[in-house]
Amino acid sequence: MKHIIGALIMFSLVLAGNPSGKNITYKIDGDKYEGYYISPSLEAPLVLLVHDWDGLTGYEIKRAGMLADLGYAVFAADLYGAGIRPTEFKDKHARATELYQDRGKMRTRLRGALMAAKKQKANVDNAVAIGYCFGGSAILEYARAGASLKGFVAFHGGLDTPEGEDYSQTKGEILVLHGSADASVSMEDFANLAVELETHKVPHEMISYSGAPHAFTVFGSDRYRADADKKSWNRFTRFLTEVLD
Repeated sequence: MKHIIGALIMFSLVLAGNPSGKNITYKIDGDKYEGYYISPSLEAPLVLLVHDWDGLTGYEIKRAGMLADLGYAVFAADLYGAGIRPTEFKDKHARATELYQDRGKMRTRLRGALMAAKKQKANVDNAVAIGYCFGGSAILEYARAGASLKGFVAFHGGLDTPEGEDYSQTKGEILVLHGSADASVSMEDFANLAVELETHKVPHEMISYSGAPHAFTVFGSDRYRADADKKSWNRFTRFLTEVLD
């Protein structure tokens, strides 16, 4: 989905352009993870950002820098482990599938990332979580887990709910930004999620963008759609101003 060479170049450029950003090594159950933290001020509201299925790369760091420029602190989580950044399809699939099949492990790693952000003095009491593709699925898992965040935003993420789970414990508002031409996540999935959220009275907004395929926000890819990316980013940033203090 993401071009590796482009991601590495972007990673270098972002690090050079955002000297306040830093890699953060943290532990969960004794295992090492490597996230990325950037903050314009101690008082800045926090965005917990979760990566796509290829792990934390320059793409997420680029988005973190964009948010920092708007006045937000960002902790880009690592759900795979330090040094694990798969580049082959089979490896990406294996890493994502491991967490899809063990939702308890996924939740533990999400909570661990938030705790790591807290150790950086991030304002976890005034925070939202966002994710892209696999990360969008993870963010919705965190919402179902009852995480005490003010909002959850999924960009072209998986929208199905695992058997035995629901949104009865969800505390924050949900924003779903989806491509109508997504061949991986159907509009039926989109509609089913809307029914679920309404059933559990979860405040939500769901937007679909015509002609936008899966991963429509990924810069430089053949799936990138500038119009949908711009519109979804603008709605997302307005959402931040609406739910954060």
